[in-house]
Formats: sequence, C-alpha cells, structure tokens
Amino acid sequence: MNSVTGVATQASVKRKQRRSLKRNMTGYLFLLPWLIGFFCMAIGPILASLYLSFTNYNMLKSPDWIGLHNFTEMFAGDATFTHSLKLTFQYVFLSVPLRLVFALAVAMILNKGLRLLGLYRTVYYIPSLLGGSVAIAVVWKKIFSGDGLFNRFLEIFHIDAPDWVANPSYIIYSIVALSVWQFGSSMVIFLAGLKQIPGEIYEAAAVDGVSRTRQFMRITLPLLSPVILFNLVMNMIGSFQVFTSGYIIGDGHGGPIDSTMFYSLYLYLKGFSYFNMGYASAMAWVMLVIIGIFTAIVFASSKYWVYYGDGKDERG
Repeated sequence: MNSVTGVATQASVKRKQRRSLKRNMTGYLFLLPWLIGFFCMAIGPILASLYLSFTNYNMLKSPDWIGLHNFTEMFAGDATFTHSLKLTFQYVFLSVPLRLVFALAVAMILNKGLRLLGLYRTVYYIPSLLGGSVAIAVVWKKIFSGDGLFNRFLEIFHIDAPDWVANPSYIIYSIVALSVWQFGSSMVIFLAGLKQIPGEIYEAAAVDGVSRTRQFMRITLPLLSPVILFNLVMNMIGSFQVFTSGYIIGDGHGGPIDSTMFYSLYLYLKGFSYFNMGYASAMAWVMLVIIGIFTAIVFASSKYWVYYGDGKDERG
C-alpha cells in the first residue's frame, strides 16, 4: 500500500513539475525578444568595448593589444581629456541642483489643487520629451545668440547682455538653462510624491502654529526625500552623459575654444572623427566608473537624509 501511495505521490510531483516548466517556458518565450536584444545589443557591445579599451583600433584594421596605454595616455598626457572632465563636472554640479529645485517648486505650485491640472502637467512635461532633440538645440542656440530673443528681452530692462553662445565664458550657462528647461519628468515624479503626503499632517502643524517655511523643512522635505534621492540619481547620471546640446551649440567640435567640449562629445570625436575607437572605449569605461562612484556616494550619504515611513533608513 505504501509503495502504491509513493508512486502516486511521485507521479503527482512530476505532473506539477511539468506544469510549472510549461508555465515558465511560456514566460521565457514572451521574454525571448528582450533577452535576444539584451545579450546581442547590450552585453555583447559592452564586453567588446571592454576589450577594445586595451587596444589600438581605428575600425579599418584589426585591433592591436596595447594594454593600459590608452588609460595612461588619458590621465598623463591628454589635456583635452582633463578639460572635458572638468567641464562635465561643472555642468553636472550646476544643472542638477537647479533642475531639481525648479522641478520641486513647480510641483508644489501644481499640488495646490489648480484647475486644469492635467493640462498644466502635460505642458510642463513636453520640454522633457523635446529638450534632447537636435531641433530644440538649434532653436536654443538662436534664442541665446547676440541678437536672439533672450537678449532682446533683457534690453527691455536696459541690460547689456553678452552673446551667450559665442562667448566661451558664458556658453555653458546657456546649456545649463536648456537642461533646467527640461524639468518636466522630475516635476511629474515630485508631484506624485507630494500627493502621497497626507494632508492631515499639514493641518495638524497649522493648528500648532507651525509656519509654512517650517512645514516645508520639517514635513515636506523629509517625507519627499526618497523621491528626491531618485530624481537626484537619475538626473546626475543623465547630466554626466550630456551630448546633443554641446554638439549642436558648439558647432560639432566643442567650440568656441573647447568651451562645450563635454566628456561625451570628446569621446564621440575620438571614436568617430579621429577613428581612435580603442581610446574612445577606454573613455567610456572611465565614465562608467565615475558615474558608479558618484552614485555610490549618493546612496551612501542617503542614510543621513532619506526618511522612510517606517522610520528607518534604506539599509533598515
């Protein structure tokens, strides 16, 4: 009797395993296009670029292994590399805080229960969709030129403004302004976070006589800190990879006098203008490490300023 029961149990287990395998295979079948794209279009090129970073490769003949030469040349003998890195850091440290502050300010205004909120949200989000395009960069260059719309507006207040896109000292500020103008995606995320904060908390604070400023500092910012962390990381990663605005406004070569020679633009020129793809691959991996380090620093610091509903930091 026990043997018969055992056989029946084993048969039942095998049937369950076959059904489970069938369900899993169905899932993997739906995932197959993504898996093919991931391994062929992502993992493959990533590994190839890692190999090419240790080679001298001009895309016309087979790569020659040169070890760490690309990296030593990069840090020891390439002044343009150092300049592009400093310029990119300057752009990141200017654009990311300004975009976050502007996005949060607009989100708080829209969170007041305005009529036609959906329309306003859509209008403010559109620049995030269009801001990275070549056409917008061309228009932006015209707006901030010497006789452009922005300077004509300043003339109303009798302000003598420079040519923002021709003067090497000011051109980066026009590109930062373009970045801040693309605040829509961060604004939508901030708005969603603000709507998750219970209104009763503000009502209780108001009854206790807490000012609006202290409510913002003691209630809004702490409860919104996880959203701030997310937006900070995503905006930082995107800003390190700035390319289109620098390429278009700088006429494709980082001008004037390398004032728009951002890291990604210099990487592009090295790979596709100078045909030094091995050096460009090495630059890409250096940027990956830099972004990883800054992201790790942000996450490590978050335990001191990110508040979660359970009263614990992200590491519990």
